[in-house]
Amino acid sequence: MTASETSQGWLATYSGNFSIAGIIQFGPMRGRITRWIPLLVSAALLSSAVGQDAARAEAELRQLRTEIERIRGQVAKDAAERDRLTRALRTAETAANRARGELDRLRGERRTREQRRADLAEQRRQREQELARERAELAAQVRAAYLIGRDEPMKMFLNQEDPSRAERMFSYYGYFGRARAGQLAAIEENLREIAALDASLETERERILRLEQEQKDEVSRLDKARAERGQVLASLTAEARARNASLQRLQREQAALEKLLRDLRRVAPQFPSDSRSPFAGMRGRLTWPTTGRLEARFGQARAGTVKWDGVVIAAPRGTLVKAIYRGRVVYADWLAGLGLLMIIDHGGGFLSLYGHNEQLFRAVGDQVTAGDTVAGVGDSGGRAQPGLYFEIRQGARPLDPAPWFKDRQP
Repeated sequence: MTASETSQGWLATYSGNFSIAGIIQFGPMRGRITRWIPLLVSAALLSSAVGQDAARAEAELRQLRTEIERIRGQVAKDAAERDRLTRALRTAETAANRARGELDRLRGERRTREQRRADLAEQRRQREQELARERAELAAQVRAAYLIGRDEPMKMFLNQEDPSRAERMFSYYGYFGRARAGQLAAIEENLREIAALDASLETERERILRLEQEQKDEVSRLDKARAERGQVLASLTAEARARNASLQRLQREQAALEKLLRDLRRVAPQFPSDSRSPFAGMRGRLTWPTTGRLEARFGQARAGTVKWDGVVIAAPRGTLVKAIYRGRVVYADWLAGLGLLMIIDHGGGFLSLYGHNEQLFRAVGDQVTAGDTVAGVGDSGGRAQPGLYFEIRQGARPLDPAPWFKDRQP
């Protein structure tokens, strides 16, 4: 206890019953009390100074409270505007996600049509070769029939051959000729069908290319709108963060003054409980969810006294994001502050979180294994640059992800 606290306590106890003048006039004890006079005078002066300090502190506290209320009002307005922009950003980013999915579908359909055209081209090439062979064989057969028809009467006359044999030969050639002509007609019909189907596929391919271009334009438009909203939201978030930092500073000053006025009041610390799970066996054995540069680490200052509960990995837009361990997707949607977010439950109360994605490839209920692609890196949720926000949680408690990976850097 300080001299000030001792003096204040002493004065609080005795000042109501005695005055300095009264003590001096107390007859038999005057000699001993005279020795106390300097101490009593000092205590009285100290009490007066403490009273003046308390009055100043109260005045400062009133000013701080007024300023805090003003900033709180502005913070509330900022929060309302942020909520509005966040909803608009959610709409834009969700629409962009759907548009990219539709663009992927159209590209897949176009590739299917192009593969079908390639198959038809191969069939046409084979049929054309077959048609050329059949035509060549038919031409040879016609020439043979012509020669037989020209020479056979003379042979019959000179060699006295059986006329019925010649007639049979002519019949055979006629039969084979008609059969080959029918085969040629079938091949030509097949070629016409291939040509018609190829033309139809070309028309369909052009239609899909047109739709694909329209979808690209839509994605560009949505990306532009998303970027504009993201910039406004990021600017407003920076302003709000500055106001919040100022508010927190003022609140800390208020807390310090209140602590002085409350004197010996203390707040007892609380400690989180420590629970364990079989997932702890994977510590130091996991692979990072994506490749890139570690931009923010667990526990680093984020804004004011707020610290990061996970890590941020800066990476190019569209970089694949992979599950760190087997589990089940329990959340795959847009969330304020984290944009397109995926959460995977690994059992035993352990969760992994993947935020700021540009596109989600898995849905709620999907089972995943380590290394499965679950998302693509983006800047959703108002992030200024593309990157992945990643957390590991045990229940509600965030854990430092770094010790869980076998490599020090992603």
